[in-house]
Amino acid sequence: MARQVRQVSRARTGRAEASGRFAAVGSAAVTWLRSLRGRTIGLAAGGVAVLAAVAVTVALLPSRDGDRPPIPDTRARHYTDVDACLLTGEKGISGGTAAAVWQGMQDASLKTHARVSYAQVLGEQSTGNARPFLNSLLQRSCDVVLAVGRPEVTAAAQTAPTHKDVGFVLVGGDGTAASNVAEVSAGDGVRADVAGAVERAVAGRS
Repeated sequence: MARQVRQVSRARTGRAEASGRFAAVGSAAVTWLRSLRGRTIGLAAGGVAVLAAVAVTVALLPSRDGDRPPIPDTRARHYTDVDACLLTGEKGISGGTAAAVWQGMQDASLKTHARVSYAQVLGEQSTGNARPFLNSLLQRSCDVVLAVGRPEVTAAAQTAPTHKDVGFVLVGGDGTAASNVAEVSAGDGVRADVAGAVERAVAGRS
């Protein structure tokens, strides 16, 4: 029977073990204080302080079962100071070509460490309505602007010549000749093509 009592489950939590250690230290403290009858109060107070320090030390020791606080993951990605921004229609990146374009941008981000984001054109799906949304990306200092969707691509193609310091990647463009514009076909392989175009655009601005 005594042998069974000594077989403590390894599944005890660190909190239960710490509680047991505190109880043991506390019991020892009571016994020790009782033995101090007749001694000075100052000496007793000093002893209590020492015991408190010992209790804290015991509580902080790792448990025998190896229960330790999790080590924080320090492998957070460090981004470069380059932003690649995508302009899409009202459905965003929920599916179709826009989803593949977004995946390509994420692939490029893994290699270049550029930050990626996207914005949806809400309301009327027209070139005129897409232009204010495009301007908001430019005001956010996006270094590379991608566009997918006919109104978005048209607005970006018209704006690109006046923003030579920004690289544009147009998915399904119509042959715009601006030097800062790259065009990608909206078909099979668009994800890889977008990733490559973004990588080259980021390399030219980092």
